[in-house]
Amino acid sequence: MQQEYDVLIVGGGLAGSCLALALHDSGMKVAIVEATTEEQRSKAAIGNRALALAYGTTKMLEALNSWQSVKHKATPIKQIHISDQGHFAKSRLSADKEGVEALGYVITARDIEQAVTEQVQKTDVSMICPGRLIGLIAGDEQMLVSLKVGEESVNVSAKLIVGADGGDSSVRRLLGIQQTSRDYQQKAIVTTVKPSLGHGNIAFERFTATGPLALLPTRNNCFSVIWTRSDEQTDQLMAGGDESFIEALQECFGYRLGALEMVAPRFAFPLSLIRAGTMVTGRGVIVGNAAHQLHPVAGQGFNLGLRDVVQLAEMLIQQFQSGGDIGNKEFLSCYANARASDHDKTVNFTDGIVRIFSNEWLPVAASRGLGLFMIDHISVAKSYLTRQAMGMGERLPRVGNRR
Repeated sequence: MQQEYDVLIVGGGLAGSCLALALHDSGMKVAIVEATTEEQRSKAAIGNRALALAYGTTKMLEALNSWQSVKHKATPIKQIHISDQGHFAKSRLSADKEGVEALGYVITARDIEQAVTEQVQKTDVSMICPGRLIGLIAGDEQMLVSLKVGEESVNVSAKLIVGADGGDSSVRRLLGIQQTSRDYQQKAIVTTVKPSLGHGNIAFERFTATGPLALLPTRNNCFSVIWTRSDEQTDQLMAGGDESFIEALQECFGYRLGALEMVAPRFAFPLSLIRAGTMVTGRGVIVGNAAHQLHPVAGQGFNLGLRDVVQLAEMLIQQFQSGGDIGNKEFLSCYANARASDHDKTVNFTDGIVRIFSNEWLPVAASRGLGLFMIDHISVAKSYLTRQAMGMGERLPRVGNRR
């Protein structure tokens, strides 16, 4: 007998698992399809990457009962120090001045993924793992879904399918959703360093002519480094040894925290702005990286994706409990429209930072220096920038609406 679900979530990473948590006791029958086993995920190097969680994101994770058990593993960001290499102006954002305990937190992806997964395992959400999406057929009242579960072919149906399966989304491809891409012709070098002086829970964002350098405070008085350079410069830095890399990094950042020591391997990846043409079509919706991939300069990627997920959950619960069709075209269009403003503001904010602070044309350089000076001295401007960094630029969706 073919298994029927209300919501079938493809992708059991952070976005998919958080959606399942938000929906699990709503009365809907929910399942997650995930290709990677828990053992494979625990060994994957990508799990060691640092995530910058905005303050608003931690509030949503807290409502999903996934933050309390892992908060002790996260490093709070008490201040953000923004500077422009070669220019005098600086800006400093402070948690104390905003009346919060932290502007955000830095945590490894593995730690937060494990916390969310453990919460999902306590629910009645069905896990189809290892499972891969093979095909979709859209019907008037449901989506017919073909899966490969282990070596077996399985057919299921769902009123709504959600693609939370990352940048190379199978759901997006099978739904026929196109995307636009802008190559920044830059790569990000990621590693971990330890300064001889403590980090003081300060995150540093230093803009240079070839791209930004971010240092995020982590446990054991270390920094997670995300250094954006041109493709050519990245290749040169990656080809050299650790000593020459640290020398170049130290020259860019300075010695305000003493000497820097490498404590983790380096890896690099190309940077692009990628955005899907639509979030919804048929009885399908895509969220998170399946819908948008941003430059890491402002650390907004996962934070934006979680807002996608939580608002979708809020609207699905309202639609379901009022007796509506959760895969209805008009309903899904309302969801896409509801997300448009946040997407536009966050994408434009991030892309604008990249363009403005990677331009050494004198009038642009002078104006951004003035901008940093004004931000640091005009409370309204500083408060706006701080709220953007905290993920509070938009109304936070509610989590936990239940019958």
